[in-house]
Amino acid sequence: MKTNDITALIIFVRNPVSGKVKTRLAKDIGDEKALKVYHLLLEHTLNITQPLNCSKFVYYADEVYDQDIWDSPGYIKRMQKGNDLGERMYNSMKEAFDAGFKKVLIVGSDCLQLKTEILEEAILMLDQNTAVLGPAIDGGYYLLALTSLIPDLFYNKAWSTDQVAKQTIADLIRLGITYDLLEELNDIDDASDLEDSLIINW
Repeated sequence: MKTNDITALIIFVRNPVSGKVKTRLAKDIGDEKALKVYHLLLEHTLNITQPLNCSKFVYYADEVYDQDIWDSPGYIKRMQKGNDLGERMYNSMKEAFDAGFKKVLIVGSDCLQLKTEILEEAILMLDQNTAVLGPAIDGGYYLLALTSLIPDLFYNKAWSTDQVAKQTIADLIRLGITYDLLEELNDIDDASDLEDSLIINW
């Protein structure tokens, strides 16, 4: 299958190190189990993104690993750059737009409810909208997709709070930017999220 050369998917991942991933979850189930959950999340993210007909970039938080699941064909490895989440997302999306991509999506690796079909829906929504947002139940978002870089979306946000999606939508409205919303999904942040996902029961 020929790769869609106008669409880029950016996947933000943390390096899977015990004590450094899913720290809120670890308070409930311990570091080692939290690490196992994160490995499951990474595998899920790989599985749902593999079928997508687009260019795929994996951005690591701390260092690029040479041998891991992202050695799968079709994934390009890079490092996140910036002082906070917004700056890191902005820099990664800027790299994609500067490379000539017309549709750029960014997702994390924390959502077991995310499916290939939802990602495909977001790509299609960009035919009619400048922005697409996938809101999370906790008030953040699991996906942001754009047809052009909009700096205001990445700055002056209360990252890791329940205000991020609201603030982002408010910016889109204030700037008069056309946007659409995907269905609301649940990220895995604590033990209650594991139960809500109906996939894991520790």
